[in-house]
Amino acid sequence: MIERYCRPQMKEVWSDANKYSKWLEVEIAVCEAWSEIGRVPRNSIPKIKMARLDMKRMAEILQQTHHDMTAFLGSIAESIGPESRFIHLGLTSNDVMDTALSLQMVEAANLLNEGVKDIINILAEKAIEHKYTIMMGRTHGIHAEPITFGLKLALWMEEMKRHRQRLADATRIISVGKISGAVGTYANVPPEVEEKACCKLGLSPSPISNQILQRDRHAQFLTTIALVACSLEKFATEIRALQKTEFHEAEEPFAPGQTGSSSMPHKRNPELCERISGLARLIRGYSLTSMENVALWHERDISHSSTERVILPDSCLLLDYMMGLFSGIMSGLKVFPENMKRNMEITKGLLFSQRVMLALIDKGLTRQQAYEVVQTNAMKSWQGRSKFITLLKKDPQASKVFKEEEIDQLFDYDYYVKHVDDIFKRLGLTRTQWKKRPQTSAGNNLAPGAI
Repeated sequence: MIERYCRPQMKEVWSDANKYSKWLEVEIAVCEAWSEIGRVPRNSIPKIKMARLDMKRMAEILQQTHHDMTAFLGSIAESIGPESRFIHLGLTSNDVMDTALSLQMVEAANLLNEGVKDIINILAEKAIEHKYTIMMGRTHGIHAEPITFGLKLALWMEEMKRHRQRLADATRIISVGKISGAVGTYANVPPEVEEKACCKLGLSPSPISNQILQRDRHAQFLTTIALVACSLEKFATEIRALQKTEFHEAEEPFAPGQTGSSSMPHKRNPELCERISGLARLIRGYSLTSMENVALWHERDISHSSTERVILPDSCLLLDYMMGLFSGIMSGLKVFPENMKRNMEITKGLLFSQRVMLALIDKGLTRQQAYEVVQTNAMKSWQGRSKFITLLKKDPQASKVFKEEEIDQLFDYDYYVKHVDDIFKRLGLTRTQWKKRPQTSAGNNLAPGAI
């Protein structure tokens, strides 16, 4: 099945059960830190580690307190009795909640990193497969000069590699904890406890905090997610464009029995890529909210909290889904080299215009003279009078400086892909098991799909 919906692991990361488990993990780590400096009896730690959360009981307490942390503490206190007096010692709610949230974000980031790696690998394989699949490069939607489909995919691969580095940077930024008490002064919990507790949790202590961890950290994480989504939309948009009936150079997978329209049985729509484009818009909106969460009143307010309950899990779940969907699209992507070749030839050789102009300059014409010769004949070809090469051979100025066979040699697709190997070497895209590029004779006869 093409669709790999969001992995169960990502759903578990953002489940209530995992969130409250992380809260308890933080509380226990702090108790252990207190015991190491002598504030909490060491013989109390085994009992504290037996604390369990009864979510049903927590819900009952919450009906009365209207505060999830006090309801949480009330439930676990009932599970261990007198030793509960040491839990949450000197802490404020966000010491626990923000530190636990960091643990959740790190777990989510690790899963997202796996998704990015999968896409990089798939794009690398496809880029090598289509290294010499020649096609039309387009600027402003208009034919420019030839490229290869492999170069297009290699460009995407390199972009995803940058995202992997961005994700690593964002993960480092969010891998911090805060055990500094109300407004971050350490008045009731010394820095040593924070350092020991964070070490146990695999986090770094935030160098300074107030009532909360600062939300520029979370905004960096979410804007990184949004950037990855933007790139997926970029790739999906390109596939959608190439799947247009008039182009039909590539096509997303279409399963047996699948239908594209309730009214038109012939339809094969790029609906998977369109889904990616739509979801990217949603994630960008979430990233904007994360940036608006940076500015809070004084040492904190709670305006960020309600939004984070939505934007953090949703962004991670959506990106995980989008990456799985895109991996499936690329794995099953259909490529039509013969259509790429056909589309290259519809402008009757106009794609060679710059090469002809440069050759005229090499023959001694000024750039302006060469440009005028080429543009004059190109415009005639645009108007449908003849092939560009035929017009050049009849042009007085061109025929004066070129032999006919020299003009023929200028119309050679191989010219445009002569440095493909160099580009792939820069990217580390070399595999000895892949076939070498075939030699082709002069002229526009390179088989677009040859590898």
